[in-house]
Amino acid sequence: MKNKLIHACTFLVATKLAAISLLWLVCASAWCQPAKRKIIIDQDGAGPAGTDQQSILMLIQSPETEVLGLTMVTGDQWLKAEVAHTLRMLELIGRTDIPVVAGAEYPLVRRQEDTELWEKQYGTVAWVGAWTPRFFHPHDQLGDMPEGQPTTKPLDEDAAHFLVRMVHKYPHEITIYEGGPMTNLALAISIEPEFAELAKELVFMGGSINPKTDDPEFISAPHREFNLWFDPEAAHIVLRAPWKRIVCTTVDISVKTRLTQDLLDRVKAGHTPAARYIGTYGRLYSQYNFLWDELAAAAWLDPGLITARETRYLDVDLDRGSTNGNTLAWTASNKPGIIGPPVEVQVDLDTERFYKLFVDLLTAPTPKP
Repeated sequence: MKNKLIHACTFLVATKLAAISLLWLVCASAWCQPAKRKIIIDQDGAGPAGTDQQSILMLIQSPETEVLGLTMVTGDQWLKAEVAHTLRMLELIGRTDIPVVAGAEYPLVRRQEDTELWEKQYGTVAWVGAWTPRFFHPHDQLGDMPEGQPTTKPLDEDAAHFLVRMVHKYPHEITIYEGGPMTNLALAISIEPEFAELAKELVFMGGSINPKTDDPEFISAPHREFNLWFDPEAAHIVLRAPWKRIVCTTVDISVKTRLTQDLLDRVKAGHTPAARYIGTYGRLYSQYNFLWDELAAAAWLDPGLITARETRYLDVDLDRGSTNGNTLAWTASNKPGIIGPPVEVQVDLDTERFYKLFVDLLTAPTPKP
């Protein structure tokens, strides 16, 4: 009897020790896992596919990221269409857990009529986004939806208040990725003056300093870049705000990239939801096959693919004349007395490393929520 009791006690102790060891291993494993990088993607989410949706997909597809939300702003397309394309893309890849939030439908000041009058005085602009004549449709219509209309709905909140709410919920943890005009960010700053300080950093595609390209748009107007030009007052507010860190992908480095048929074919060879989406709706254009927003996303995910950087101070020309909306840039030695924080401007990249990451992310399985 005594031996049986000893064996029973020994068994119980061993069982408890094993359970404690297993619990310790589980906890240690959880503690060793690096925390995911929180990000909010503010985008003019034109679709289907294209630079806007592809950059969103790259950030969602990374196992390192926690996408807290997708905030939409009129830019390349009208807001209503962008929201619909983005909701539908999330449905097709199985990530409807990510909230889509509608933002500003118009720039702070600029209107289509103003732009048309400006063009009569100073010459036509190659790309005016939602106002581009050959693609124009009323703002309350969706236009073509080859991927089908979504059944899910956007969040019942506006983008600016969502942005403010999130940085208060996760102070100093959230990267704000900006792939479109900066209207939503400017509104968030106007609502909450501490918005920029509460964010971790701002990463954006925009601005044009001195691009080396034969693209006719930038030969004629080398300092005009759509995202800053479309809402210059908003960009001025955002670039003057006290961000802890700003990283910028300009036209200058973007034009060193190119979406080719080979890249598309490599993505199409994948069998995952993201690859099928790009394989079905991705295409080459007669112009603008640069990987603008995708590079900004990739460089945030893998900073090592950027091989050269420089520090600049950026702003936007608010003069009502021919240079309205142009990018202004200075070095530390000649910057104005009143200016925003320094900006890390990307200058050169490892192109093949970037293309590999582009293909790898878009052909990877969709991460689980």
